[in-house]
Amino acid sequence: MPMSQSSPDHPSLRWQFAHLVMPYWNSERKWPVRGAVGMLVLLTLGQVGLAIWTSYWHRELFDALEARSLNTLLLQIATFALIFALTMLVTAVHLHIKRWLQLDWRQWLTLHLLDQWLVRAHHYKLQFTSGEHDNPDGRIAEDIRIATENAITLAHSLLFSLLILGSFVDILFKLSGSLALPGTDIVIPGFLVLLAFVYAGGGSVLGLLLGRPLTQSTNRLQTVEANLRFGLARARENSESIALMHGEGIERRYAGRLFADVGRGWNRQTVGYLGIVSFSAGYGALLPVFPVLVAAPQYIAGAMTLGVLMQAAQAFQRLTSALSWPIDNLGELAKCKASADRVASLYNDMLQLEEQAHQPVEHRIEVGHGRANELVFRDLCLANPDGEILVERLNATIHRGERVLIAGDPAVTIGLFKAVAGLWPWGNGEILLPDDAGMVFLSQHPFLPDGSLESVLSYPHEPGHFGRTELHHALECAGVAWLTPRLNDADSWSRVLPLRAQQCLGIARLILHQPPWVFLEEATDAFDPKGEDCMLAMLCRELPDSTLLTISFHAGLEHHHSRKLILNRQAEPRFLACANELCALRKR
Repeated sequence: MPMSQSSPDHPSLRWQFAHLVMPYWNSERKWPVRGAVGMLVLLTLGQVGLAIWTSYWHRELFDALEARSLNTLLLQIATFALIFALTMLVTAVHLHIKRWLQLDWRQWLTLHLLDQWLVRAHHYKLQFTSGEHDNPDGRIAEDIRIATENAITLAHSLLFSLLILGSFVDILFKLSGSLALPGTDIVIPGFLVLLAFVYAGGGSVLGLLLGRPLTQSTNRLQTVEANLRFGLARARENSESIALMHGEGIERRYAGRLFADVGRGWNRQTVGYLGIVSFSAGYGALLPVFPVLVAAPQYIAGAMTLGVLMQAAQAFQRLTSALSWPIDNLGELAKCKASADRVASLYNDMLQLEEQAHQPVEHRIEVGHGRANELVFRDLCLANPDGEILVERLNATIHRGERVLIAGDPAVTIGLFKAVAGLWPWGNGEILLPDDAGMVFLSQHPFLPDGSLESVLSYPHEPGHFGRTELHHALECAGVAWLTPRLNDADSWSRVLPLRAQQCLGIARLILHQPPWVFLEEATDAFDPKGEDCMLAMLCRELPDSTLLTISFHAGLEHHHSRKLILNRQAEPRFLACANELCALRKR
């Protein structure tokens, strides 16, 4: 589903994200993770040490140039070669460990959210629940990447800046000496340190004011970019239907509107960047010149050597750069915050789904387990997500081995199909599933994963679970023996096969798995009457001990079933009482 046009911006989401990610640092991999963090800190200290060493090297270099000493110059060249080699080594090792930690954290968080998303039909139920969790696949694939990668990068740069700040404050204080204010007896020791704080503080305040629109515009751009990806993916997934209906024109216009939203979002972000980038350019251009101009009178007066002047200028730049960390990283902070909020919002809504599933709620269908050989509907009421009642006071018991034809209003029958599968919580009453074995649900459009035909038939088991003889028999019974030579071929079967062949593969999968309970939802409606009659007869023959519940609206199937259950919709529109729990489950 496409993303909504806004994303939550609430402090509680920061805490929710922190609560979500903190267990990583104390997980079963805590020692490798903590070791990597310790190594990053040590390597960062090494980077700071090399920066300090480089500062003093600059001083010696310019003093050697000022003294015109060739021997000292050659010594400084050798020293620089050592600094250069160590810098490359420390940077390379630091990058390797940092990227390992970024990937490991992302993997852990991705698997953690997948465990919440791909469980108990959360991925399906989220479509009908309120909250900010649209485009969950994008949040898991992209927003987790941005949040984890940027968090570690920003944490490292912040630590580096703090260490640089602590180190170069002392260096600059010693180098800058004292400044006597003209016409007064006031002497300012370490005046360049004070100027560095004023320079960086003023720049930070102006930068924050100019960059304030950036966070909102960045979040907006991420939203519309995801909408565009979703729209194009939808067109790709439905390409055959679009081609058959010659809908390329309207799809092209729809994609154009989505990209127009991207363009507007991009322009808003450009405006957000405009002020901060323009200011940063001027701020950065003045930074190398400002300390030299300020300290030049002391050099001219002979109070400092050329080397001291250049070291002081470099220390000033280092110090102001460290103090300017919030401004330099404003864009990345905004992106990281937006992605962290989106991940936390998805996780929070999935937690609420989990809590609702374990709490007694008046307006929710309770699905449990009863006797081993019975499927029981007890005072069952089915409703739409908005609370409109479809059918109520449904009481029925289906015993093992029965063949039951379910007909009536499609909204009610399909609602029952999903309710038994645990996908439809709206309503009330009880569904007691048989406790002895699983139930297989085959919908009108069976799921055919991309891959080899053998993997499609074996799903949800791995390829190789069934023997070749069993696979051939299932394909032959389902009337698609012509696909037997393609068992090892990989393809996108849901696109290359017509619906009838797809339904045949769904039936073949049933024959392979031999489930004791089978619930069919218009699973043979692509067949002509004779073909559908033959398919149901074959199923009854191949699954003699299985319970068969068939939703179909085609006539002439009664003789394959021992009883018929007719479910009609309420004549007068009625709604469930709007309890708080129902409101929480309402479709947006």
